[in-house]
Amino acid sequence: MIRYRLLYAGITILVLVIIVLTFQFEKENQLKQSMKEEEDMIHNNDITETSSFTSQLKRRIDSVLDQEPDLQGAIAGISVRSAESGTLIYEQHGDIRLHPASNMKLLTGAAALSVLGPDYTMSTQLLIDGQIEAGTLNGDLYIKGKGDPTLTQQTFQKMALLLKEKGITHIEGNVVGDDTWYDDERLSRDLNWSDETYYYGAQISALTASPNTDYDAGSVIVGVKTGEAGETPTVSLMPETNYVQVKNTAITTESGNAEAELTVEREHGTNIIKVSGSLPTAANSVYEWISVWDPTQYALSLFQSALTEKGITVSGEISTHKTPDGAQLIHTHASMPLKDLLVPFMKLSNNTIGEMLIKEMGQLEHSEGHGKKACRFWRLSC
Repeated sequence: MIRYRLLYAGITILVLVIIVLTFQFEKENQLKQSMKEEEDMIHNNDITETSSFTSQLKRRIDSVLDQEPDLQGAIAGISVRSAESGTLIYEQHGDIRLHPASNMKLLTGAAALSVLGPDYTMSTQLLIDGQIEAGTLNGDLYIKGKGDPTLTQQTFQKMALLLKEKGITHIEGNVVGDDTWYDDERLSRDLNWSDETYYYGAQISALTASPNTDYDAGSVIVGVKTGEAGETPTVSLMPETNYVQVKNTAITTESGNAEAELTVEREHGTNIIKVSGSLPTAANSVYEWISVWDPTQYALSLFQSALTEKGITVSGEISTHKTPDGAQLIHTHASMPLKDLLVPFMKLSNNTIGEMLIKEMGQLEHSEGHGKKACRFWRLSC
């Protein structure tokens, strides 16, 4: 699959490669001397420019910088220091003020582990405010999001099945989404306006959904498959949903030496996704991760579809507001623990997970899912 990432994600990968190399060399050093000797060496600042470790590390990093195509013509600032002593081990342009970009996820992940803990989970609750009689819920059903970025179509189907197993086949009321766990600031103020249509610029909500297990919450995957020359390419969605509308004006062209000139983007303020341009007959399928407008309604749409699929009918409407205090909790779905969630967050440079972790820390420390308050807490606690 073709997945376009921002250039700074490539820089992040480089930094992570350097970190892995550092661990690798430390392991090689351990084969030459005892653990105690190595700890003493680090503690006493005995890692010097002439050490075998430092020399090998320099050669490896320099090799990556020289051979990585994405870095040609760019400036990479690198500073490697001992975590114990702060001793400088390697540096290249370390004093140049470059935009840190996705490297900041290292700090976000570390802060989340410190504030939330490695076993912390985000939850999604199902609540009711009426009685269940003869298969009918005489009241509203609430789905309250509490910051879980890992909800997928399959998750909502499991929730619907659980309701069916509890004997609910009809809801004589509304299905209500509650996203008040976080504030209503959907987009970061630092976001480039041109990024808003793509997954890395997706809106943030306490109740949202992801298209697959990469957990790019608040987005859908648009697949474009080539056809016969002159025909319109086939467009697919993951998950399958009618929450977004696709307008496909693309055309399939003869192969030859032609390259794909395809554009997939969403109109701002709508859920209309436009597919335009051309795709050669011999081209591989193209996949784009596109953000949705209003992720809360997106999650509710998937939940409603799951209810219908499991044979649960709804008399009322699909709406959003705060869950009343007296609502009865009937089920809690927990995300994977934070220590596992950090894998897609860090490995895939997942922006939405990072934004949600910041709001989650604000909620835990200040009972308000606000990113600014979380950042203020970090500064005061450091």
